[in-house]
Amino acid sequence: MIKDFYQYQAQTSPYPLGMEVSHAIGSYIYDTKNNKYLDFVAGVSACTLGHQPKRVNDAIKNQLDKYSHVMVYGEYAQNPATEFCKLLASLLPKPLNKTYLVNSGTEATEGALKLARRVTGRSQLISCKNAYHGNTMGSMSVMGFEERKQAFRPLIPDVDFITFNNEADLEKITEKTAGIILESIQGGAGFIEPENNFLQKVRKKCTEVGALMIIDEIQPGFGRTGKLFGFENYNIVPDVVILGKGMGSGMPVGAFVASAEMMDLLSFGPKLGHITTFGGHPVIAAACLATLQEITETNLIADTLVKEKIFRENLVHPLIKEIRGRGLMLAAMTESDEITNEVILKCHQRGLILFWLLFEGKAIRITPPLTVSKEEIVEGCAIICNVLDEVQKAHSS
Repeated sequence: MIKDFYQYQAQTSPYPLGMEVSHAIGSYIYDTKNNKYLDFVAGVSACTLGHQPKRVNDAIKNQLDKYSHVMVYGEYAQNPATEFCKLLASLLPKPLNKTYLVNSGTEATEGALKLARRVTGRSQLISCKNAYHGNTMGSMSVMGFEERKQAFRPLIPDVDFITFNNEADLEKITEKTAGIILESIQGGAGFIEPENNFLQKVRKKCTEVGALMIIDEIQPGFGRTGKLFGFENYNIVPDVVILGKGMGSGMPVGAFVASAEMMDLLSFGPKLGHITTFGGHPVIAAACLATLQEITETNLIADTLVKEKIFRENLVHPLIKEIRGRGLMLAAMTESDEITNEVILKCHQRGLILFWLLFEGKAIRITPPLTVSKEEIVEGCAIICNVLDEVQKAHSS
């Protein structure tokens, strides 16, 4: 299979891990040689409830027995999508009460950027340096990492950048600004949290000049930071929220949410202001509904903070300089890209899945399923610390 994988499937880098997957259950992935791997990545924060969560699988199977795709998005009333959007509205602060369902996080970003221009009649968009909001052309235009963008220019015009947590840069938000897009916790940059009420200051500035505040919850969202959404940790209410990854327990999905007053503008002037064939797919929506119900009807969200504490207590090592992030969105920082790379690859050989961040080479991504057990956390941390001991010894000799 691995030969065909390289020959027929397009690759994203010259060096994929190439593990041949047999099956996965709970916090573990198994390869075709029946080796067992403890998963501390959760499909890059997508598998919120672990692998093969029964409630989600049952919802998918039940919906498949009724109907699958029947019509392009927005024409027919389909119960799974409607019920999901209704539940989501009940859990979000007002006026965030209308959801547009799409197929991925980057599509949600595209829709949110269009909405900002449609609502305000302005063109300028502002993002942050080292931000990541997806990889399609509009999303790439607000990506704050030139090395990944240069080969694909020209991108969409009238985009400017500020530095996350730099209050002085907020002067760039003016009456020419349609919207500013920020992650509630910067992901690819190294799981950087807002400081000194930075998001509140952005909110205030946007309100003053009439620009939309767009918050990207694709990574922090759906319980990973001790709140349903990361922005709830910082006492703000954005104008638009972008969702993805964890909302469907590993199924491909995204969404953007705003007030009904704003969202309705996409239905006229022109009509079909935003369209998608498969957005709101009933099988995917059933998975999203079951995921959201499970997250909010259990102690999983509160437990993320308990589990964070266990990680921090067990990941103590001279080569770990700090642990960034919150809840189960953590990045263990080493002193060099080389050490981080070595640790991730060696841990994989020992049966523990870790991963990299997009722009911060010193970071070891730790984003397990919310369902990871305390015993599994201790087990995985022991593997990391043992590998760190080996790396430290090798580098000191």
